[in-house]
Amino acid sequence: MSTRDEGGDRPAGDPGPSPTRDVPSSGDPVPVGPVGAATRVARWVTEVTAPAVLVTGLTVVIGWHGAGGVRGLAWGLLATVFAAVIPFAYVLSGVRRGRFTDHHIGRREQRRVPLLFGLVSAAAGLALLAALGAPRPVLALVATGVVGLVVAVSVSHWWKMSIHSAVAAGTLVVLVLTFGPRLLPAVPLLGLVGWSRVRLRDHTVAQVVAGGLVGALVAGLVFAALS
Repeated sequence: MSTRDEGGDRPAGDPGPSPTRDVPSSGDPVPVGPVGAATRVARWVTEVTAPAVLVTGLTVVIGWHGAGGVRGLAWGLLATVFAAVIPFAYVLSGVRRGRFTDHHIGRREQRRVPLLFGLVSAAAGLALLAALGAPRPVLALVATGVVGLVVAVSVSHWWKMSIHSAVAAGTLVVLVLTFGPRLLPAVPLLGLVGWSRVRLRDHTVAQVVAGGLVGALVAGLVFAALS
């Protein structure tokens, strides 16, 4: 029998927030007290490596590299609108309306709808880019995102896999495939991303590791095959 409840993977039997406890963005109660330096660093890392941030940067880089110059930048920005901007705007709207706890969607049961919305947006963007004749690397990257979202939607129905780790690992794999093994020394940064998610109690070590493996596998198979 699971020892976690359905409201964000909190231990079963936990009564939830009390007057002496606070609720962070993940929805998990933690003791009230001063925020330590390690936690502040973890929050900073989590924000800087958020999926929307990484997808935006990666798409622009691949667009620039795939087509070169301003034309490539334009393709990258167009892809970013569908792969990151529209989905993130939907999430922020949901946060303002109280549908989601925070912009990282800390509660697992809230993830399905925004992930599906992101999937539809990315698929629509892929179709438009293909019709307009976008460079092959850009199409390969967006297609990789679509496959990744399909996997994320499926897994999130049962388990809170780390999307941060998945996107970070996929980003690194795509960069290595594009620019060569000289970027392999950046691999330890994936550990930093995972540490931040565990430190903030948004994920377990297993969820972080699984996310990283899935992200790397999807990128390694799909982007490599299509680019």
